[in-house]
Amino acid sequence: MRWALGWPQCPRPSGCCPAMANLLRAAATWGLFPWRGYCSRGTQGELSKGFVEALKAVVGSSHVSTAVAVREQHGHDESMHRCQPPDAVVWPQNVEQVSQLAALCYGQGVPIIPFGTGTGLEGGVCAVQGGVCINLTHMDKILELNLEDFSVVVEPGVTHKALNTHLRDSGLWFPVDPGADASLCGMVATGASGTNAVRYGTMRENVLNLEVVLPGGELLHTAGLGRHFRKSAAGYNLTGLFVGSEGTLGLITAATLRLHPAPEATVVATCAFPSVQAAVDSTVHILQAAVPVARIEFLDDVTMDACNKHSQLNCSVAPTLFLEFHGSEQVLAEQLQRAEEITQDNGAFHFSSAKEAEERSRLWAARHSAWYAVLALRPGYKGYSTDVCVPISRLPEILVQTKEDLKAQGLTGAILGHVGDGNFHCLLLVDPEDPEELHRVMAFSELLGRRALALHGTCTGEHGIGLGKRQLLQEEVGAVGMETMRRLKAMLDPRGLMNPGKVL
Repeated sequence: MRWALGWPQCPRPSGCCPAMANLLRAAATWGLFPWRGYCSRGTQGELSKGFVEALKAVVGSSHVSTAVAVREQHGHDESMHRCQPPDAVVWPQNVEQVSQLAALCYGQGVPIIPFGTGTGLEGGVCAVQGGVCINLTHMDKILELNLEDFSVVVEPGVTHKALNTHLRDSGLWFPVDPGADASLCGMVATGASGTNAVRYGTMRENVLNLEVVLPGGELLHTAGLGRHFRKSAAGYNLTGLFVGSEGTLGLITAATLRLHPAPEATVVATCAFPSVQAAVDSTVHILQAAVPVARIEFLDDVTMDACNKHSQLNCSVAPTLFLEFHGSEQVLAEQLQRAEEITQDNGAFHFSSAKEAEERSRLWAARHSAWYAVLALRPGYKGYSTDVCVPISRLPEILVQTKEDLKAQGLTGAILGHVGDGNFHCLLLVDPEDPEELHRVMAFSELLGRRALALHGTCTGEHGIGLGKRQLLQEEVGAVGMETMRRLKAMLDPRGLMNPGKVL
């Protein structure tokens, strides 16, 4: 049986036009390709018939596919990274099958690529060396709910929305909300975050235990079998090791998550500002005043214009904050009043609030649809999202500079983000027929990443490293940090077959 390494090549290298050749060269470093319909096969051949039959013996014939369309569907996420399909896709039904699949693939030297809902933004599911994609969405049970202990155990196919629907009448909820209806174990794997992180934390603070199938098929419970304590000082933090590991250390087959009491009452507020500086200054001042805001989101004028058109809003086309507060009716009134005072001191106008569930849902639906709203501004263009995060005190500086850089470089882009924890995104639009523009977008993204590092921030607040940020990771953690990560990877995955090409 063959196994070839290497990056995919253009299937018609001699027939590419000059513009196409330039685009391929420009994208090579980042693994980007602007056409979502294009899938490169690379130098891989086919899996042997005997190996495919062995896969079917584990999960059943109906749960294995080598069809081109299915493989291409699993070769990309929501990012601009070019589609790189696996050689086969399998759908295990339980952890025992996952363990058998991992042992089979690892024993034969076949790369393993975990797959959830495919909503990532860093090319984390691209099969850069081919291999077997293990789609975990058929494992979609909520295994255990401990209401008195505020915890729940979910399989990898359970999504954020499905869990909260299940919890609706329990008085509890899971607040980490990345916007997309991502799988919860996928959110663990990427170290996801979202709009509620300023109050409830990210996935890192909300994972109590993990069940992980290691590359050779062994089953690991990172905090011990069945344990769901709130704190522990027992040994190394194995749970934390796998949060944000992006499928490079093992397959997460169950997660024990921390739940929170559902708020008694909720109110949303919006306010517009004369400048980016004024909006971000308000964010810093609200946090410094210890106003317990649950969400505080920034949307620049470009984003607000896009959301107005896409979601039929009627908001001011100006830098805007979306805020949400949780608590009792009395507490909410006090929080809302204090926030309004602070924003007005910074020149805010059109401060308005909404308590009704329908209006609140409409506003947050518009915020969560901002990616698609911005894409609709230039039909036919593709999107790329940056993901830097900086200390709160440096947020005004980097946001204002980033807005100026967008104008100076002639790029079409919008800025929005979870400014309550210093994390924001530039949504950049790229003409798929313009290699020079793609080059400018990549240069801008690298510049922004390095500016965040210079301000003692990080190149990624919640999307992960994936394919495109590996160089920035080296600059962020340094040589000793990288070598430590490589040693951990080599210990758990000595053959380098778990989601190869990602992170390191």
